[in-house]
Amino acid sequence: MNSSVTMDKPEPARSNGARHSWMNRLYTGTGVLDVVGNRRRWYIITAVIVLICLLSMAVRGFTFGIDFVGGSRIQLPAGDATTEQVETVYSDVLGSEPESVQTVGTGDTATILIRSETLSADEVAALQTALFDEFQPTDDSGNPSRNAISASDVSETWGGQITRQALIALVVFLVIVSVYIGVRYERDMAIAALAALVFDLLVTTGIYSLVGFEVTPAMVIGMLTILGFSIYDSVIVFDKVEENTRGVLHTNRRTYGEQANLAVNQTLMRSINTTLIGALPIIGLMVIAVWMLGVGTLQDLALVQLVGTVVGAYSSIFFATPLLVSIKERWGPVAAHTKKVQARRADRSPQQGAGPVPRTRPTEASSREPRVARGTAGPAPGVRPTGKRQRRH
Repeated sequence: MNSSVTMDKPEPARSNGARHSWMNRLYTGTGVLDVVGNRRRWYIITAVIVLICLLSMAVRGFTFGIDFVGGSRIQLPAGDATTEQVETVYSDVLGSEPESVQTVGTGDTATILIRSETLSADEVAALQTALFDEFQPTDDSGNPSRNAISASDVSETWGGQITRQALIALVVFLVIVSVYIGVRYERDMAIAALAALVFDLLVTTGIYSLVGFEVTPAMVIGMLTILGFSIYDSVIVFDKVEENTRGVLHTNRRTYGEQANLAVNQTLMRSINTTLIGALPIIGLMVIAVWMLGVGTLQDLALVQLVGTVVGAYSSIFFATPLLVSIKERWGPVAAHTKKVQARRADRSPQQGAGPVPRTRPTEASSREPRVARGTAGPAPGVRPTGKRQRRH
């Protein structure tokens, strides 16, 4: 009986651990998610996402704004007019369909924005006259005025210049980031961080292609801001990885990958909270500046930031660190240490199944057996019977 009680001592510790819920372990970062151990699964998911985005960019292409393709922009106060009515007037006057007609803003500040191919001066004048006759838009003083309808031409070279400047800034940004991570951390972390940045770029642009969001200079500029957020999140995780793996090669208890996985769990809630806090002002920007004030340029900037923030959080958690572990375990001292720890565990596993515990049980049982044998017919207190008489009895 005593031997069975001794074997059951670890059970209370396991039952106490079971009282912690999955959400509690997730929030406290005690290793509830095996991200690194299941990295093949995340590699497959990441590859599928990238493949879908690449196919969309190759098949569907992008919806470029007027700043890239050139054209005319006509804008008038919305009033009681609808986009369908404005499209009808445009078609009746010019005999073709506009590129897009959309309402920007709400209430008294709402305007209707018409984007089309480049129109001549006569076509613009005819369209302005028709729109004024149909809807009677008012100026700032509240009087009907033809001047309330504004028209402008956009050259495609302007969008190209913005794109070239943004690409130059992107290259400079990537170089600076590579140098910083390579000096602050190490080469393998720099490779993993840059791979995560490339993933963020591909997926964000792929989503724009897949959903059909309009590519504008504001969107191109916004790409630089989301890259900054992505590298910030990756650096936070890598900083914890560096802290957890410091001196891991001098012990045989845990591998580099296990310590890196612990770092991911310890920074998981911070990454999620950072993403949510970063997304809230972006959503506020879209609601107030776009829907209420009608600033269309801010819409393009807010969209790319919202998409990039979510994509950057995914890459820093489920792609950057697993990729770092894969690189580390491919060659070098970390690979040798991982094999050493796994081999040590494999050698100890058979011994744990048939080791000291089976040898201890017979000794404890034999030492207690005489006491059990004389349980019912034992001598009176104070009397010391001989072992020979007990065996005969």
